Amino acid sequence: MRARLAVLTGATSLIAGLAAIATSADSAGDARPKGRDELLVSAFEQVDRNTEWLHVDTVDLDFETFHPQAMEVVGDRIYLSSVEVIERPERYPEPIDGYDRSPGRGVGHVFVLDLEGNLLEDIEIADGHRYHPGGIDVHGDALYVPVAEYRPDSSSDIYRIDLQTYQVTRLFGVDDHIGGVVVDQLSGRLVGQSWGSRRFYEWSLAGKQKDFWLNENHFLDYQDCEYVASRKTLCSGVTGLAAPPGIEGSYELGGFAMIDLRDEHRILHEVPLQLWSTAGHVITRNPTDLDAEPTADGARLTLYAAPDDADEGAGTQVLVYTADVAP
Repeated sequence: MRARLAVLTGATSLIAGLAAIATSADSAGDARPKGRDELLVSAFEQVDRNTEWLHVDTVDLDFETFHPQAMEVVGDRIYLSSVEVIERPERYPEPIDGYDRSPGRGVGHVFVLDLEGNLLEDIEIADGHRYHPGGIDVHGDALYVPVAEYRPDSSSDIYRIDLQTYQVTRLFGVDDHIGGVVVDQLSGRLVGQSWGSRRFYEWSLAGKQKDFWLNENHFLDYQDCEYVASRKTLCSGVTGLAAPPGIEGSYELGGFAMIDLRDEHRILHEVPLQLWSTAGHVITRNPTDLDAEPTADGARLTLYAAPDDADEGAGTQVLVYTADVAP
């Protein structure tokens, strides 16, 4: 994970000042000894159900965002993956060839935005039935993204996007729906999770499977994960829970979990988060990004979230929250 700006909009002088801070933080981060935990680890470990999150900003995205999936805020750029559904998958009465639904049709997008939400680039990725991009990870000058069929137990392609040229390169294929990937920056391997994040995989960049394990968490389906030094991943997600008998609708349980990427694969810390979007969704429903910066008394967490689709509420908005925590 790289240092990120704490505010998305505001006066030009404020943005310039924050950019300078981010550049300085990046330089400091590059000098950090390998294997040492970054500030986000200890800061997130202090978050609990009583943590007070302050809504500090809302950025409206004034372009067709479709159904956003994942987000990374790096320096002066926002990277947002999204799926454009042209023909929605339909459930079969009985499974056909191991599938519970039709493939549908669509186009995958990776949007590149500035900090004010302006669209700078629309990178389209799709290959036949595989058009659903998932969780993304930025490492160096590259962005990694899985593009899967829009159905469980299916197939995916893993791509690398050069962030200087926006050239898209297919790395390898996987015989499962992969909903997100992160780069383990110590091992150099990719870690990905399946539909609903029930299964985790680890591959070399050439696509050789190195590890596999089952998710210990049964409270959340992870939607968006990010790498956290050292050898951890921080995932946000949602679970739809049925309402009590006689009450219509359902309840969205949202939250975060930090997972050890070493051999134990333990859940190191997890916490529910019940903040709501304009359309009434829990904000960890889809794209999130979390950052931490030091303060005199501890650390300030900055949470970015884009839970709403283009056709919901006020359209897709990037919601920005902060929370102060002490060690």
